[in-house]
Amino acid sequence: MTIGLPPYAEILRVSVEAEDGAPPVLLMPFADDVLGRPGFLHGGAISGLLEMAAIAALQHALEAEGAGSEARIKPVNVTVDFMRGGRDKPTRAAGVVTRLGNRVANVEATAWQDERDKPIAAARMNYLIMRD
Repeated sequence: MTIGLPPYAEILRVSVEAEDGAPPVLLMPFADDVLGRPGFLHGGAISGLLEMAAIAALQHALEAEGAGSEARIKPVNVTVDFMRGGRDKPTRAAGVVTRLGNRVANVEATAWQDERDKPIAAARMNYLIMRD
């Protein structure tokens, strides 16, 4: 499976940690490009990582149903909840498609650093799906 992330993922230095058949987990290393206040991630970088994780999860779900790269997606609504400060260490994120309809998809994404069950941020996103 090929995950095609937007160009912003390259700026964040996001890489995909794919497991066989499982939805992808994204990894963003800590760097000066994602620095907010000293020693902490910028909220925009965290939000960008969450959006990339949602896109990757949605692409994975579309491919699993056979739509693959023919479907185009467009974000409609994004809500991000920040739970704790992201420190100066690698950050991972994963998305879960909670609803995949013919025209609309709902996706939740979570970002964490040390422990997956202690997220630093979470997002809920709605996407418009345009199928060819």
